[in-house]
Amino acid sequence: MLNRSVLSRSYSSLVRNFKVPTPFSKKTNLIGLTLDDLKVELEGLQHTKSFTPLQIWQHMYKKGITQFEDMPNLSKDLRQELSAKYEINYGEVKLDKVALDNTRKFLIGFNTKQDPKAIVETVIIPEIKRSTLCVSSQIGCSLNCSFCHTGTQKLERSLSSGEIVGQYMIAASACGDFPFADEKKKMLSNMVFMGQGEPLYNWRHVSKAIRVLTDVQGLNWSKPKITISTSGVVPLIPKIATELGVSLAISLHATNNELRDILVPLNKTFPLEMVLEACKSYAHHMGNRGRRITFEYVMLDHVNDSLSDARLMVKLLKQLPAHVNLIPFNPWPGSGYVSTNMEQIERFAQVVVQGGVHCTIRRPRGQDIMAACGQLKSSEINKQTK
Repeated sequence: MLNRSVLSRSYSSLVRNFKVPTPFSKKTNLIGLTLDDLKVELEGLQHTKSFTPLQIWQHMYKKGITQFEDMPNLSKDLRQELSAKYEINYGEVKLDKVALDNTRKFLIGFNTKQDPKAIVETVIIPEIKRSTLCVSSQIGCSLNCSFCHTGTQKLERSLSSGEIVGQYMIAASACGDFPFADEKKKMLSNMVFMGQGEPLYNWRHVSKAIRVLTDVQGLNWSKPKITISTSGVVPLIPKIATELGVSLAISLHATNNELRDILVPLNKTFPLEMVLEACKSYAHHMGNRGRRITFEYVMLDHVNDSLSDARLMVKLLKQLPAHVNLIPFNPWPGSGYVSTNMEQIERFAQVVVQGGVHCTIRRPRGQDIMAACGQLKSSEINKQTK
């Protein structure tokens, strides 16, 4: 278990990375409020009844309605009152582009007239039996992982819960998941917080967004289908289990501290031993729910891809409910890295599997539109050329 000194020491580092998001407009955006928040927010209105918040909630999250005038079971006076003070705003699609393999990338802006840099990337990754939505939690990133294109874009700010939920609402609307006609036929089946930013450095808004997404009276996302990916913000990893109950992924990328300090500089604050101890705590709190922790491992030629690295990985992870996801490096201009060839990746995977740890190889998706893992960056150049 984690000791209290680690927790207290680390919260200051979380706070310094958070900036208060710029609001959408003078009107209050109802997207991103929990149902309890919505009840409190509407208490001061003249024409509400006890069931009004749930009515509005289900209009937003079951039917995908964005205009109060289109909510016929609300009184005319209430609709006018709501329209004067509130809005339902997902954000603005700046770009919607589809790759050769049908991976779909959105550039989504939030109040960009006042904040031109407030643009993030959101990606739909289609599969035969499911589709995964990759959402961003920050504009830019502060972690500077050496192999990640996103890390070359400085952190502008964290996203609000409304800006996080808005990414899903835009993607779901674009792919036909709204309005909900048959929840069993929804296209988007999985969601991963693996886009721009470190989700646990925006814990307050990421956790609030997940509560909105998983509310059974609204979007009703299954908790196991949502995954938070972290580079290893140790104090908050157990809270993913205790407060949210969603799945966990760890950006591992190295099997020793010396190399991980270079690839994932956060390792200097939270070294491997602490990260793995936090993972044990997460697994303990998840109990018999039996969910494996995904360990993401980008394969870099002659950097971290030797068979001895594979054997050390087994040694590190064999005491955990682990699933290793090997990721061929996705190139970006000026990266300085080359991907391990597929034959070596397969040999690496075989060693891991033979050691008793589950392992898969992630096939590159969306490379031609810079939508693959590690390629997301919403710089002005990227927006113009990609």
